[in-house]
Amino acid sequence: MKAAVIVFPGSNCDRDAQVALEFVTGRKPLMVWHREADLPDLDLIVIPGGFSYGDYLRSGAMAAHSPIMAAIKEKAARGVRVMGICNGFQVLTEAGLLPGVLRPNRDLLFICRDVFLRVETVASDFTNACNPGEVLRIPVAHHDGCYYAEPETLARLEGDDRIALRYCAPDGEVTDAGNPNGSLHNIAGILNEGRNVLGLMPHPERLSDPALGGTDGAKILSSLANVLGV
Repeated sequence: MKAAVIVFPGSNCDRDAQVALEFVTGRKPLMVWHREADLPDLDLIVIPGGFSYGDYLRSGAMAAHSPIMAAIKEKAARGVRVMGICNGFQVLTEAGLLPGVLRPNRDLLFICRDVFLRVETVASDFTNACNPGEVLRIPVAHHDGCYYAEPETLARLEGDDRIALRYCAPDGEVTDAGNPNGSLHNIAGILNEGRNVLGLMPHPERLSDPALGGTDGAKILSSLANVLGV
């Protein structure tokens, strides 16, 4: 699996993503600076978490106009898998690769803790290693993680089986108490129409090694390895 991690000024989870991908696949991904205009042949592009451009203007808004984004859009249109984690999810919505927006959290506070996620679909290259309805424990770390979209967009996401992950209680029940940021429909991760682009607010790279206290995050990365090979 040939992978690349995009690095923006303010990225702070880029090395974490690199280490986690190497741990799961045995291959170290490329680290690509955002000012680059081209990408080599790749199977996977990861836009990592952090605070690209210091989250000035609006989270992900400035990064969405970096030179590398044109190449990412081209690759995504050709079917290359793209995963945006936390700030990466924000970048993908700002760039128009995913619908909706990420708003400030319901309580207007930065949240950094483990949350529980219910796997809503296994019909994707990002979740095929999971079981339907499986509950994962993965950390979040964000201030602007409240997913919002217009009712018609939400209806399409639901109807097209494009909600990948939902915040839930430890037993898998989708409740308001299990929703850390107020996201509509408890959405934690969504897919594009082609199902090759995933945006998610939780950080799978932070819980992908037993030394980190768990491996639930590795199931997302292992799903990609199952499809793309290692």
